[in-house]
Amino acid sequence: MSLKREQIVDALKKIVGEDQVVTDEPVLKESSVDRFRRFEAYHGVYRLPLPAAVVHVNSSKEVAAVIKFANENKINVVPRTGHSATEGGLETALENSIVVDGSGMNKIISIDTYNMQATAQCGASLQVLDDRLRELGYTTGHSPQSKPLAQLGGLVATRSIGQFSTLYGGIEDMVVGLEAVFPDGGITRIKNVPRRAAGPDIRHVIIGNEGALCYITEVTVKIFKYFPENNKFLGYTLDHMKTGFEILREVMVNGYRPSVARLYDVEDGSYHFSHFAEGKCVLIFVAEGVKPIADATAAAIEEIVARYDECQKVDPKLIERWFAHLNWDPANLAEEKTEIIETKNVCNTTEISGNWSIINDIYDVCMQRVRNEIPDLTLLGAHSSHSYLNGTNLYFVYFYNVVNCRPEEELTKYHLAIKKIVVEETIKAGGSMCHHHGVGKHRTQWIEAEYDSSYYILKKLKRAFDPNGIMNMGTIIPLEK
Repeated sequence: MSLKREQIVDALKKIVGEDQVVTDEPVLKESSVDRFRRFEAYHGVYRLPLPAAVVHVNSSKEVAAVIKFANENKINVVPRTGHSATEGGLETALENSIVVDGSGMNKIISIDTYNMQATAQCGASLQVLDDRLRELGYTTGHSPQSKPLAQLGGLVATRSIGQFSTLYGGIEDMVVGLEAVFPDGGITRIKNVPRRAAGPDIRHVIIGNEGALCYITEVTVKIFKYFPENNKFLGYTLDHMKTGFEILREVMVNGYRPSVARLYDVEDGSYHFSHFAEGKCVLIFVAEGVKPIADATAAAIEEIVARYDECQKVDPKLIERWFAHLNWDPANLAEEKTEIIETKNVCNTTEISGNWSIINDIYDVCMQRVRNEIPDLTLLGAHSSHSYLNGTNLYFVYFYNVVNCRPEEELTKYHLAIKKIVVEETIKAGGSMCHHHGVGKHRTQWIEAEYDSSYYILKKLKRAFDPNGIMNMGTIIPLEK
């Protein structure tokens, strides 16, 4: 027999203490969604079941006690730290869910500059950790736009990537070891070693699980020496995305590792660089590291770009100035809300990845279809921001005016309709439907097509580690109808 809402709240208060269990309605409403439904939320519309409570946990033992209770009573748990997710992964899809908030677990446990790694709890701020490291002459190398808001547990759970990924890699390349709590309340620790060949790499059961398998409580990441004084900024305008993709490919396949390698199409480029790139695509690189490597990387990139007559060099100071202000400013979120309510103009994104041989075709077909099929667009652009030896990503950016519909109809009419086009065309071409924002709850309808025959492995993981179905249901694996 399932527990009633009041019984759940009473039990949670006994487990962690009354002051750590929040049931205020405004908090429950905000905790039923993430940024995916911000247009609705900004208009006071909350359509999803409100959680029974938000539980603030302060230790791995408290996480274990709460999750074990939920597992025994088959109560849905939504793990949360920074609350900056964008794909609905933090939505409470089921009645009387428990949002388990680990943002109070924010200690930086150790910074080990000899073994080049740092350990912190799940709620540790990436900004705080990286600022402290940079004071010592080191960096995590991880810098997503959400850096001022992001916390380590959520970054690992969503398989995050940062703006310097071409050099440092994604979060999966940085994680050394982990601690996590599984549904039975067991606390699991994966030790910190540089590499091992003792069976499958079980870190990847945890990295990217989006709270659908376990709750990440502690993370150890690599750290790197930091030499900002050696940074080299390069920028170019050009006429065609295809040319830009060819240059990115040549840089990567020749083994060069700039920290930043970005290509913007005309509309996205004009939005960011209107002072010098009206009507042009924009190509940007940053080379960094010890001086000989930074200098050699920049020189090699300049040599490659010089072979393409359509590329015109931009003053490096313009690129440096732009990049210094790229991250979200938490203070601007209130301004965003006011602007969206007043203008009904909304910006959303969908990011995918593909091999070099298909990426330009994906770009072309998606841009054509969205322009032809979606009304009220005020901007439609795309950029590549993370490149690899065998391919790159595309980050589609779109603004639209919400016209002739209620707030709760915005997603279906615009954002999800655009996402459907981008995802389906990408999968059809052989790419991946999500590069770094995760599946959340709004790409699950394509998860089987994404995995194809390997979907068997994903389903088995869910059944094995969460047999009672209490971990963030509806995330990655769709809810059963």
